[in-house]
Amino acid sequence: MTSTRTQDTDEHAVRALIDAVSAAWADNDVAAFVAHYADDATAVLPGLALLSKAVIRTAMAAAFADQLKGTRRIHRVQDVRFLDNATAIVISRSVTVHASENEPPADRWSIATWVLSDRSGRWLIEAYHDCPAA
Repeated sequence: MTSTRTQDTDEHAVRALIDAVSAAWADNDVAAFVAHYADDATAVLPGLALLSKAVIRTAMAAAFADQLKGTRRIHRVQDVRFLDNATAIVISRSVTVHASENEPPADRWSIATWVLSDRSGRWLIEAYHDCPAA
């Protein structure tokens, strides 16, 4: 039996990856969080560049134990664009929500750019960049 790969199935898989990253964040599960990153991934945040999966793991473990403990991350996908069969660029509006909040303040939302690649049938985050929306 052969499967037919389509842009719709790829987009579904890409969106599922972003949902899984959000779920891992909500669980403060650093292993599940970084499982979706390529080994040589980069994450660029305001004032901070994390230049490998190992560095991302260390930074997120510290954050989940401290200032991000009990938070959740919402990513509202705005656009998914495929450069080819193995590369996607995703734009999301994203925000960190603290445990005491039902809704985050409007000024905390950011715009995120994700670069994803399909490595042997599995989508991974190659690069993530987040900047304030305002």
